[in-house]
Amino acid sequence: MTTSVLVPSSLAREAEDRREATRKLGYVARAATVFRVDRLTVYPDPGGRRRWEDGFVETVLRYAATPPYLRKEVWDRRDELEYAGVLPPLRVRSRTGSGSTESGSLRQGIVTEVGADGRVRVNCGLQHPVSLPVPSAMDVRERERVAVRVSSRRPVRAKLVDEPLPGFDVDATDRDEALARTDAGLTIAASRYGEELTVTELDRLLGRVRGEDGESDDGTAGAPEEDDADGDLTVTFGAPERGLPTIWDVDPPARGATGDDRFDLWLNTVPDQGSEVVRTEEALFATLAPLHLER
Repeated sequence: MTTSVLVPSSLAREAEDRREATRKLGYVARAATVFRVDRLTVYPDPGGRRRWEDGFVETVLRYAATPPYLRKEVWDRRDELEYAGVLPPLRVRSRTGSGSTESGSLRQGIVTEVGADGRVRVNCGLQHPVSLPVPSAMDVRERERVAVRVSSRRPVRAKLVDEPLPGFDVDATDRDEALARTDAGLTIAASRYGEELTVTELDRLLGRVRGEDGESDDGTAGAPEEDDADGDLTVTFGAPERGLPTIWDVDPPARGATGDDRFDLWLNTVPDQGSEVVRTEEALFATLAPLHLER
């Protein structure tokens, strides 16, 4: 199951300074980490642009997603990262061999040197870069990020593995392209104009997300829709003072309607909200939390 989250380039538009904008993006990165998001995509919102330079949101999120032990290796000094010190630690859980036949913790590394003997040197946060053989099925290049399974630190025992990297990836692409990905799965628009999430609806929704049988409106068992059966999920969020109807230039959906046909569902996860505005980082926690529940 792949979980993707789409946020606009105008995400930090209301922040009064770069420090506050960076802190806000840190909360977004925290939400992505807490709820095991696989991919965080920044889509363009030219109409919401304010003081921050193009690429500011993507750069800060990419930096936040980089393990602390690799940041010096990966990042030069950049204006966008002036206040990177206020980013909260993500503390991505080191994945063990669960779901795999391998043992040991899975760490992200970066290839610092490619040798002619089928070995590479990798910085993966150990005391020194380690020399590792490249599996025959892998093609590894210098500066590439790789997954390293570490079974012992003293002495060092580690190996390159062809597995997804810990944490989440960050990319930037057009919103329609993001929704058209083969692993987009069930596409949800998080909006105050969406269908209010209830306990009953949550059970049906989780059934669609997990590709499990659920109940139809008449209480009878029903199979999930074919397009949802792979269990993948994409959730799209708006920006401060620029909800999805404004950014996407569509009319808000009528109650019970699906709205823009690029989404399978418009969903309101903060019904009867007490604040006039729910911030994007708050909406991420409010939306991803119920969708992360086991059925």
